[in-house]
Amino acid sequence: MDHYRMFAAYNAWANMLLYEAAAGLTEEERHRDTGAFFGSLFGTLNHVVTADRVWLHRFTGQGPHPATLDARAAETFGNLWAARRAEDARITAFVEGLTPEALAATFQYSPISKPEPVSHKLGPAVAHFFNHQTHHRGQAHMCLTVLGKPSLSLDMIYFVRSAGLSFL
Repeated sequence: MDHYRMFAAYNAWANMLLYEAAAGLTEEERHRDTGAFFGSLFGTLNHVVTADRVWLHRFTGQGPHPATLDARAAETFGNLWAARRAEDARITAFVEGLTPEALAATFQYSPISKPEPVSHKLGPAVAHFFNHQTHHRGQAHMCLTVLGKPSLSLDMIYFVRSAGLSFL
């Protein structure tokens, strides 16, 4: 359980660093197509919030339930950042309620991209959930560097060495 709590805390920490860096950009820069899968930094950050909402709804049956993976979570950067903080809080609350029994239980949902029911244990879905965020934060990092901004140190070990010392 400590592993998932660490991932939730790391996720919030890395998102804070990323959004702080994005706050230093102009609106045009945040929306500029940088070649990322979702186009711009804003599009990438939006997708992560949207995907988190999809997964959290699958896990809990609560909260927003986007119908597409590129659904707009917010129209402005300020509102997107507020949505990000709210989802990070929901993630922390979800993880706090996990048990080994829940992670071992069978979990069923229908993917958006291919809406045929699938089932497997919850544990791998939660692991995917955190891995997906890291994957797209890497793309957001690329957007920042394409825009000429400094590289961010988002590796989990930096979190562990600083803010996450309680997880050692």
